Amino acid sequence: MDEFRAERDSMGEMRVPASAYYGASTARAVENFPISGQRLPRRMIEALARIKSAAARVNSDFGLLSPNRSSAIIQAADEVAAGKLDEHFPVDIFQTGSGTSSNMNANEVIASRANEILGEILGDRRNQNSPHHIHPNDHVNLQQSSNDVFPTAMQLAASIAITDLLVPALSHLEQRLQAKANQFDEIVKLGRTHLQDATPVRVGQVIGGWAQQVRNGVERALRAQFILCEVPLGGTAVGTGINSHPEFAPRVVRLLAQRSGLDLRIAPNHFEAQSAKDTIVDASGKLRTVAVSLMTVANNLRFLASGPHGGIGELILPATQPGSSIMPGKVNPVMCEMLMQVAARVIGADATIAACAAHGSQFELSVMMPVMASELLTAIELLSSGARVFADRAVAGLEVDRARCRELVERSPALCTALAPVIGYDAAATLAKDAAATGKTIRQLATDRQILPPDQLETLLDPLRMTSPHEDMIGPGGG
Repeated sequence: MDEFRAERDSMGEMRVPASAYYGASTARAVENFPISGQRLPRRMIEALARIKSAAARVNSDFGLLSPNRSSAIIQAADEVAAGKLDEHFPVDIFQTGSGTSSNMNANEVIASRANEILGEILGDRRNQNSPHHIHPNDHVNLQQSSNDVFPTAMQLAASIAITDLLVPALSHLEQRLQAKANQFDEIVKLGRTHLQDATPVRVGQVIGGWAQQVRNGVERALRAQFILCEVPLGGTAVGTGINSHPEFAPRVVRLLAQRSGLDLRIAPNHFEAQSAKDTIVDASGKLRTVAVSLMTVANNLRFLASGPHGGIGELILPATQPGSSIMPGKVNPVMCEMLMQVAARVIGADATIAACAAHGSQFELSVMMPVMASELLTAIELLSSGARVFADRAVAGLEVDRARCRELVERSPALCTALAPVIGYDAAATLAKDAAATGKTIRQLATDRQILPPDQLETLLDPLRMTSPHEDMIGPGGG
């Protein structure tokens, strides 16, 4: 049978599980918000704890916390940041829009654990009448408000996730793609526009284009991080900085920057930083662009590997698992499909963030932040995992069907494009139509009709030469 203890907050008494480090405010939030079962992301808990730890150091420097209190709060907050007390953070992400419930959850857990630490040292464990007792609001939340701490934690968590997860994962995928681009650079395949035949391209050029998309994604992720590093800490309740020292937030942010290695800085206008969430929308938009890039890479790859007999079949994906419960031997492009679903989820997260920012930001506070935090971190983590798995299980084993590439190039009427500057557009178009009607290749028809000398024809119809500019491709001109 569960045991409980009585705890009080400003609204009265609450029953709290006896073993819980949280208190009445958290218990009240758990009772009020039984919505999804999704708790605050671990990275948000870590970021909140980092802020509390840095705040305790600064408050100690100001002489507002005794050495005993500050050291206990710092130790407790660092334990929370390290993930040692995660089970004591039960609040649903669908909660008060400022994140107050989660901020108080952190305050209560850190205060409770800090009192336990003091009790181990001073022998007055959890004694609320002790002169050393640590209060979640008066001490852990000193010089802070949920309204500036929670959005700061949101941006700090996302910035760290971009550094630790997304940039390395995208860089890994880009390197895998570039290695394949280099490996297959001399192989010529059929180009396609509007899903129809176009002039030849090298496989390396195609995959190199994908690598550039991902390389651009790294730059976009870094720009998103730069935007997120401008944090609203210091505005407290409504942006005025009430109940805080003017040097409190700058000092805390410097400590957070030193610990994280990030270029954290105070937002130039606290009223903008707390009332609007344009920063989050902007950063999310850049992640959405990364998702769109990955979607197109995965989609192009699965089409080029379609088949093995009824599709394009120029590229060959590694077989990773059986593709059908009814068709033996079927193998599907599952890694491409995985990444496409990841991208779709991230695009959806961006739409959620945009809606939260547009409808939740009125007057001096944005009030749909917990969901924004969850969606932003989900997007970063999904993109990171999806890109890394796709790199290792799809791109790393990618091969090319050279014979298939040669066959499709040679059969395509699009080769007549190389003849147009010499024989004229209309004559080349007639050749293409005749090739389609007779089933003969452009090379066969041009040779049979002796349109050009054999040596010149061979040069112009060299598929490899068609994949880069040459002076003799421009023809004699119109005069």
